[in-house]
Amino acid sequence: MTTATIRRGSGLGFAMPAMLLLLAFFIIPVAGLLMRSVTEPEPGLQNYAALLGSATYAKVFFNTFFVAGLVTIVTMLIAFPVSWALAIMPSRWAAILFAVILLSMWTNLLARTYAWMVLLQQTGLINRSLMALGLIDQPLQLTNNLVGVTIGMVYIMLPFMILPLYGVIKKIDPAILQAAALCGATKAQALRRVLLPLAAPGLASGGLMVFVMSLGYFVTPSLLGGTANMMLPELIVQQVQSLVNWGMGGAAAFILLVVTLGLYALQLRFFEPKEGR
Repeated sequence: MTTATIRRGSGLGFAMPAMLLLLAFFIIPVAGLLMRSVTEPEPGLQNYAALLGSATYAKVFFNTFFVAGLVTIVTMLIAFPVSWALAIMPSRWAAILFAVILLSMWTNLLARTYAWMVLLQQTGLINRSLMALGLIDQPLQLTNNLVGVTIGMVYIMLPFMILPLYGVIKKIDPAILQAAALCGATKAQALRRVLLPLAAPGLASGGLMVFVMSLGYFVTPSLLGGTANMMLPELIVQQVQSLVNWGMGGAAAFILLVVTLGLYALQLRFFEPKEGR
């Protein structure tokens, strides 16, 4: 038996517990859910036909992808300058800001969402501050709509965009931007033609992570949104818990899983670093 064979056998042995956990807690449940989606209430694809052919469900799909896309774009717009500031500021201040970002990630999700409910309600701090400054005459409706969902989800998703983006920007040599300035590029041109292309891998990985997580979020849209802004996870919970319609809920969950895996496949195809680059 060669050394390489022994190493492969050892590697398989170390990976076996993780593979068994994946099989028990992911593959088997997903397979069971897929089976229920095509067998309940009767065998066939009627659940998928109802989901993809109904105007009501089409609106849920539209809301899901629209909110996920909007949250991803707003998160990118906020995370990019923050990541750039982290990359260029002194290490001491960067460490403090990093601690604040990580602290927000460690705080309980439900607690953060309820905090935003308090802040955004009509008698909350935001509306009272705006009225005290004379910027508005009446309280704004910031909850039970798209505005509240976007604000709450952007806040939660920001760290997941900042961390990969910072890792890419930190590796960019500042001399490249100096060279662009020496060649006559304005700040806007250096940003558009130099910094953004170099930071594209971080934007792609962070954007995909935020988009996919937003597709599957339930707590924040449920508490800060309304029935008019129902997303796919809320539909799945409604079908399974309230209507006890496992077939329809399984079909919706499987469609969401297929979309997620498709997005990851696109990232691996177009944004995975190639050897030799």
